[in-house]
Amino acid sequence: MPAILIPSCGLLLPTQLKSWVLETRSILVGPHFRVTQAPLRSKFPPLLPLPDLSGSELADAWFFRRMGGRCSLRRREHRRHGSPASSPAVGPVTNLPLPNFPPPRPPPSSLPPAPDLAAVPSNDGSGSGTSAKRETMAALPYAHVDGSLRALAGQAEGFGHHAIGGLNGPVFHVTSLADDGYGSLRDACRRKEPLWIVFEVSGTIQLSSYLRVSSYKTIDGRGQRVKLAGKGLQLKECEHVIICNLEFEGGRGHDVDGIQIKPKSRHIWIDRCSLRDYDDGLIDITRESTDITVSRCHFSMHDKTMLIGADSSHITDRCIRVTIHHCFFDGTRQRHPRVRFGKVHLYNNYIRNWGIYAVCAGVEAQIVSQCNIYEAGQKKVVFKYMPEKAADREEISSGWIRSEGDLFLNGAQPCLLQGAGVECVFRAHEHYPAWTMEPASPALKEVLQLCTGWQAIPRSPGC
Repeated sequence: MPAILIPSCGLLLPTQLKSWVLETRSILVGPHFRVTQAPLRSKFPPLLPLPDLSGSELADAWFFRRMGGRCSLRRREHRRHGSPASSPAVGPVTNLPLPNFPPPRPPPSSLPPAPDLAAVPSNDGSGSGTSAKRETMAALPYAHVDGSLRALAGQAEGFGHHAIGGLNGPVFHVTSLADDGYGSLRDACRRKEPLWIVFEVSGTIQLSSYLRVSSYKTIDGRGQRVKLAGKGLQLKECEHVIICNLEFEGGRGHDVDGIQIKPKSRHIWIDRCSLRDYDDGLIDITRESTDITVSRCHFSMHDKTMLIGADSSHITDRCIRVTIHHCFFDGTRQRHPRVRFGKVHLYNNYIRNWGIYAVCAGVEAQIVSQCNIYEAGQKKVVFKYMPEKAADREEISSGWIRSEGDLFLNGAQPCLLQGAGVECVFRAHEHYPAWTMEPASPALKEVLQLCTGWQAIPRSPGC
């Protein structure tokens, strides 16, 4: 029997509804719309595609039925197919009259052609689709996570190892490169339910303001080439966020970072992203944000690359814990990273041709540098110490750095401080049991130049 589904808030007056139904044999109306078998009068708004109504949520709705020329309007509960037991990946029910479902995946004919990923150059200018490169990437951590869509969840090494992103939510297909609106990335990130966000379009999203990411989101750029420009992502008081295989470039404005993590955010994983040319930082982690991993990222064309810990007055930043591994800092000027208060574990990174220093320890910082490659340009100082006075202390002090197995090239000078404080620096194995690390070597340097940043990785079939 034909039916009309109307949100309980109501979109049309009853007289309009009756007129509409008499002209339309089968109509569904909700946050998204579908029309079949009959056109609508021009006085009604344009209609949009209806999403796949699968899942276990309950929708509180009004049903309007046409029966023998008479119309009746009644309220009832509508249950979609599935149950929590049979559909474990469905997100929680919202308290809206109708849940805000992500847009459906449109038919392939309505999408622009996908980029030729095999033809896209990598960081060193070579082709990225060769079997040699695939073999090289297989030797790095996370080689197994591209086999299925949700294999990323919970796989980060280091302090961010608990990050699950949108594991327990449906897939949201971004179909628009617009800054906002139906099918946009902003539309997905503002939703409160868990979502695994994928892209059906390639190109640049020009952001007019920070794009705020809510908790339990995975922004998965595999299968397309998507660049964020103008502004960046803001992770504010959120948890369990995974950001994978995106590009960030050309952020403009005061305090505009590529990825800004503050305050009190936790369980974050940023993997395989390319970041360059922002007015402030590329990734800043401050104000009690903790349990974060940054891996396989490529940083270039920038000054103040990564700040961890806001300033000496924010003593609550003592909780910060960050792991940075298998990243390529490519000629960026400073802050790889600069740390205040927090605990930071660096391993198997390649930092070259910095402009001031490579790594900086500010007040009470604890930095473990293991098997990294530091290749100097004109500036030779690798480790820099900046004494400051914490707001609750009387004396001025800097942090401490412990270097183990690092490789210093082209005259790079560690300039490490020695003393009892070095032995007080944390031990990574006390916080997580294992991590993937190899000796610093010229071979590792070549791998990191080739395999960091955005990569031409296809999304798993059927997703």
